[in-house]
Amino acid sequence: MGRQDILRILEQVQNGDLSSKEALLRLKTEPFEDIGFAKLDHHRALRQGVPEVIFGAGKTPEQICAIIAAIRKREERAILITRMSAEAAKLVEREHPLRYDAVSGIGVAGEIPAPDGIGKILVATGGTSDMPVAEEAALTAEALGNEVVRLYDVGVAGLHRLLAHLDEMMSARVIIAVAGMEGALASVIGGLADCPVIGVPTSVGYGASLNGVAALLAMINSCASGVSVVNIDNGFGAGYLASMINHLEGRK
Repeated sequence: MGRQDILRILEQVQNGDLSSKEALLRLKTEPFEDIGFAKLDHHRALRQGVPEVIFGAGKTPEQICAIIAAIRKREERAILITRMSAEAAKLVEREHPLRYDAVSGIGVAGEIPAPDGIGKILVATGGTSDMPVAEEAALTAEALGNEVVRLYDVGVAGLHRLLAHLDEMMSARVIIAVAGMEGALASVIGGLADCPVIGVPTSVGYGASLNGVAALLAMINSCASGVSVVNIDNGFGAGYLASMINHLEGRK
């Protein structure tokens, strides 16, 4: 939908030919843009509050470039690309301004917006090995307009490291707990904090960790209230959900 189409709808509302509710429904249900290999949902931000994100894994650099170009024709905004390889990033940045983080595989085309969330999102990890998933969560949250505090390597093998940061935990609006092995970090934080905790099990660990299944089951079975869990290694999902929670105040 172009500007003229939107203006036409607004004029109909102004003239009384269309109710505001009908106009909102029409805007929400407008069709996508078909560019052959992808169908771009330009109205996702209107429906869900967050624009479409590009999942980079499995896409060629040329496809990623074409999607970015199509989005930028419609609007100037930061475009988030997840699971992006370093090789793809090198090719994409030749055509588009790109900030790329090799640790997380996150790319952001355009300027990251200033934080407009209500509070701070804290991202904590059990160990340094969990950082790739944690950074995916942290950079996703930042790209969606949130202030993020990082608290890495504070796992239960040395609980005093976590307890030394109670002030940061108590002042956070949402906490993302990223851990592999037995995944105990989410339960511990859930028993200390007064805000929602999002557990992210990672595939870090030895044989019986089953590539994150042990941590996933442990987090799902947490005895601490207020803990919810996303999929194994799904830092993006955790960052997205945390951003939604951090922008909830005043919504109707």
